[in-house]
Amino acid sequence: MGIGIPREIKDGENRVALTPTGAQALEDAGHDVYVQRNAGAGSGFTDEQYVAAGADIVDDPSVLFSKCDLVVKVKEPLGPELGYLRPGLTLFTYLHLAAAREAAEALLRHQTTGIAYETVRLPDGSLPLLQPMSEVAGRLSAQIGARYLERHFGGMGTLLGGVPGVPPAKAVVIGAGTVGTNAAIIALGMGAHVTIIDKSAPRLRYLTEVLRGSFETVVASSSSIAEAVRDADLVIGAVLIAGASAPRVVTRRMVASMKPGAVIVDVAVDQGGCIETTRPTSHHDPVYEVDGVIHYCVTNMPGAVPRTSTMALTNATLPYVIAIAHHGPLEAMRLDPALASGLNTHQGRLTNAAVAEALRLPCITVDEALGRTQGD
Repeated sequence: MGIGIPREIKDGENRVALTPTGAQALEDAGHDVYVQRNAGAGSGFTDEQYVAAGADIVDDPSVLFSKCDLVVKVKEPLGPELGYLRPGLTLFTYLHLAAAREAAEALLRHQTTGIAYETVRLPDGSLPLLQPMSEVAGRLSAQIGARYLERHFGGMGTLLGGVPGVPPAKAVVIGAGTVGTNAAIIALGMGAHVTIIDKSAPRLRYLTEVLRGSFETVVASSSSIAEAVRDADLVIGAVLIAGASAPRVVTRRMVASMKPGAVIVDVAVDQGGCIETTRPTSHHDPVYEVDGVIHYCVTNMPGAVPRTSTMALTNATLPYVIAIAHHGPLEAMRLDPALASGLNTHQGRLTNAAVAEALRLPCITVDEALGRTQGD
């Protein structure tokens, strides 16, 4: 199968969907890999490395999309890429369609098979292709929050970890999944006092057993969130419902109650954000203020550390890419229910209920899309 790796065009996005090592694994398996010129440059991978791995370099992305039956990306298709979509093409990437109506409508209009990394789900409920980028984004969120608390970045001038005789900053992490846990690990490592809020008491109990440092756990409710946010120097939004729009758990009134110069980092912005005052930003223009509170809401946070992110992403996605290339997308999904759960669009129909609900569009089941009957 021909597999295309285009250069990402999203603002500030320096990741690439596949390392040269990944390209060689596909070539060794008998497939043809086409990489757009300079696609890996932002992650420190040269065209020469891809050529040495057996890949072909393509200048024109429209040629790459037309030549390949499988295109593997990092982010949802944007701008001119929407015009490259076509029937018979499988697009494997982070889609986040609940917050990307234009991309969803283009995939449907062009009858492209769209498989979303973020909705591939293992039997235990874990999200293996979302996890590595959630780990990166969670760890980055604490670093970024610490930076924007600095006065010359617009913050109140508070050191996250404090110093002897001066208390540390108060960091509130809303959501105790992969993002929230990694955010808490870094914030605690930097010496902050951390409040972790989640609706799952068992998850909070687990974190009290494994984390070390100055922290407390709180069961989520409107009142508990409002109280924690009011006293916070840094709020990290880490609420996720796979494939669906993130619930708005922090209201505008809560934001208005915060200290001037406090910082919000909403990692859930890819799914619309879990804070009412969130709006998407970019790496080139990352922050804005609402009621004196700095908001950092970049939709592709891991793009800030592209080499680490690209290697982690390839580690997770490569087995699925090989399966799709070897069996074809439909048979690969029939053989692997986890991969099938990633199917979002097929032959002009939505196949993910959470996305359909967010966009208010009709939906069929994955089984219907794959032609499976009950008992298969």
